[in-house]
Amino acid sequence: MRALCWHAQKDVRVETVPEPRILNPRDAVIKVTSTAICGSDLHLFNNVFPGMMKGDILGHEFMGEVMEVGPSVKNIKPGDRVVVPFDISCGGCFFCKKQLFSCCDNANPAQVESEKMFGYPAGAAFGYSHLTGGYAGGQSEYVRVPFADVGPLKVPQGIDDDKVLFLSDIMPTAWMGAENCEVEAGDTVAVWGAGPVGLLAIQALKAMGAERIIVIDRVVERLALARQSGAQTLNTDDADVYETLYDMTGGRGPDACLDAVGMEAHGTGVIAALDRLKQAVGVEQDRPAVLRQMVRCARKGGRISILGVYAGMIDTWPMGVAFAKGIQFKMGQCHVQRYQDRLLDMVLEGKLRPEIIISHRLSLEDGPDAYKNFNEKKDGCVKVVMKPGMSRTRVVAA
Repeated sequence: MRALCWHAQKDVRVETVPEPRILNPRDAVIKVTSTAICGSDLHLFNNVFPGMMKGDILGHEFMGEVMEVGPSVKNIKPGDRVVVPFDISCGGCFFCKKQLFSCCDNANPAQVESEKMFGYPAGAAFGYSHLTGGYAGGQSEYVRVPFADVGPLKVPQGIDDDKVLFLSDIMPTAWMGAENCEVEAGDTVAVWGAGPVGLLAIQALKAMGAERIIVIDRVVERLALARQSGAQTLNTDDADVYETLYDMTGGRGPDACLDAVGMEAHGTGVIAALDRLKQAVGVEQDRPAVLRQMVRCARKGGRISILGVYAGMIDTWPMGVAFAKGIQFKMGQCHVQRYQDRLLDMVLEGKLRPEIIISHRLSLEDGPDAYKNFNEKKDGCVKVVMKPGMSRTRVVAA
């Protein structure tokens, strides 16, 4: 089969690899009909998240048709259409029983390695390094799905992939991030990042009753999409973030701040330049420019929700300011299985429209160029969906 494989920093290739097969009674094999490039995949593309090995198959946002199931899988059968959560979860451990599915204790075979790196045994995910299990990802024609009796979400026949594909990750992630903002009537929420998750967070925050949403970014096309979704926008190239938010909120600050950027935030000034240098030489794993801004900008007693991926240690963190302001923090990888049924209903009812963020529909063979354009924010690239078997003629969403 054909699959998109990681080789080195900014070096991904479409290659022919062996097809997956059932290895465990709880496995399924899925024929991928749609797969997407996530902003989190760029951390692997740029080699700033550890644990990748040459030849690893990328991708954790995918859906498709069930081809085969192990004898213990009773919830799905061959021929079913399913969306597969990015987080691999056993369904029976302490954390899964508490619906903390991305914290599953049993799905990641790299328990010792991840504990050495992070200080705890990490959860498991598709296509996201050997620290999260080394599982082959879904940017491929077929994929093996472990614990298929827990994860895959059956979707109706006839509904377009584009409407439900993002239930694999970024729609539940955006929803959980908005939920963590603990929106109250009249709240103003500032969202850092107008990428895919930030744009979907606008829909989630509006559904939860946020009165005012302010989206912060520097990419003009993405800010335009945020405005089309009903948010106000702030271009970091045109204005100081703190001063502008201070003025927009009457000197109080946003009630909640949502980080949809993560460990590769651009930042500005000397501190941002030092972050880049320290990350390049391995002294610092993350660039926390957004985290610093949120602590400074949030109102006293405000909430900070962190969706962007962070990998390790950060420097020059204003903990004293956060403490003095009484800021509350919530963060973490999304527990997709907790949200997917509810969000599927909302999509089918037309209350959520995740497909509106798609900018490019490409073939799997176009994957290397798609990664490059997405990473460099070129060609109006906001969200790429790839169709295995599609011809290489690119179709750009209207």
